[in-house]
Amino acid sequence: MFATLLAWLAACAGKRPPVGPGSTVSPPGPGGAAGMAGGGFVPGSPADMQRLYRSMGLIAGTGAIPFVSSVSFLRSPTPDSTLTLIALSLPSRVLGFTRQGERYAASYVARLEVRQGVTVVKRIEATEKVLVPTFRETSRTDESIIWQQFLKLAPGRYSVALSIKDESSIRNASEEVQVEVPQLSPDMLGSPLPVYEAIPRTTADSLPRILARPRATVVFGQDSVLPLYLDAVGAAAPTRAHVRIMGDGDTRLFDTDIDLPARGDGHSTTYGVPVARMGIGINTVLVSVPGRPDTARARVLVSLGDDLPIASFDEMFAYLRYFTTADRLKTLRDATPAFRPEAWAAFLKATDPIPGTPENEGLRDYFGRIRVANIRFRDDAPVGWQSDRGTAFVALGDPDNIVDTGMTDPNARVRQQIWEYRELRVQIVFIDQTGFGRWRLSAQGRAELDNAIRRRMASRQ
Repeated sequence: MFATLLAWLAACAGKRPPVGPGSTVSPPGPGGAAGMAGGGFVPGSPADMQRLYRSMGLIAGTGAIPFVSSVSFLRSPTPDSTLTLIALSLPSRVLGFTRQGERYAASYVARLEVRQGVTVVKRIEATEKVLVPTFRETSRTDESIIWQQFLKLAPGRYSVALSIKDESSIRNASEEVQVEVPQLSPDMLGSPLPVYEAIPRTTADSLPRILARPRATVVFGQDSVLPLYLDAVGAAAPTRAHVRIMGDGDTRLFDTDIDLPARGDGHSTTYGVPVARMGIGINTVLVSVPGRPDTARARVLVSLGDDLPIASFDEMFAYLRYFTTADRLKTLRDATPAFRPEAWAAFLKATDPIPGTPENEGLRDYFGRIRVANIRFRDDAPVGWQSDRGTAFVALGDPDNIVDTGMTDPNARVRQQIWEYRELRVQIVFIDQTGFGRWRLSAQGRAELDNAIRRRMASRQ
């Protein structure tokens, strides 16, 4: 078992879909690993990240603690069992921290139960304590806390139930999925395992020293490589592997052959998958061994930010429509899949308001406004940034002045909120006809907002 706080790492995660014959993870019943395209997908809604993780084959807990878990498979010394790694992550902000001297502490309880039919095969309950040095660490939203457990399971189908509870409150979350544990032959690779760090094992009867990435996420423009642990142990372990990255529409983005160097009685290694060769959204990393028909795979999410559920390159444009002009977005959209990384790099350079810094401050602030709008205007629409006031805030920023007629005339039948943008010389009028704070634009107000957005985008050229 392993519980830790990643005080120095950004959000990322990984998972193992099928390795060898028939290994799967699937949520029971409806609402499982359905793809993100169509099906009522609304960019930016709070449940999107959970659905996106499930579409990758990950376990996403339901409840007040948004945990994500992955299941991976490695070889055991004997063919009657498979080494199974269950790794779980959660953001530190969901736990109740209290000050302890110069540090801040929180505790949580992790429960894991593995059943085969009605028989409980494994049951684990662990109380873990998290210590962080600063108050800022307590509010992190990324994959900052990781708990992981190795199990030896006989090949077959199991029910895996996971739950997390904050010790200082009633907040909790749980999820149960069906897992097919494969049988791994001596000349097969284990699951390609996204990790933060790894010390490869040298024998099949030992454990690798790894810190898994349960979310399978890297941030485009921030992370350069995704470390992928490839486990090959035993006398018949393969010495070479082929790595392929597939993007949207089964587009082949990258191919390479790598050596698996000898380490004791094995050839396990960590390979850095280049993020620049992956596409925005969900990518599939395929790892095969020469002469073997089976392929091990991992699904990886390349995101634009920790809480932006973009499942494909095309979905990205739903977010960027208020950031820059249609012509500039068209150039980016028209790039072929093979040239999308280069097109995205050019896009970042062209839209960067401060070229001398390593990040695009304009894009950073824009996505920051989307996150703020989702909270500030959540009563205006199912997704705050897509409401009328949210659109104005995301595209134009905070107004210089707001006049609420309800404050000056409480008896007015129709309440108005007037947003003033002095630089643009425009006033945007929102109307609340119901009296319940549901602000809407009139047809004229919509036209004025659209015109203001066009002028603001033109000023950024």
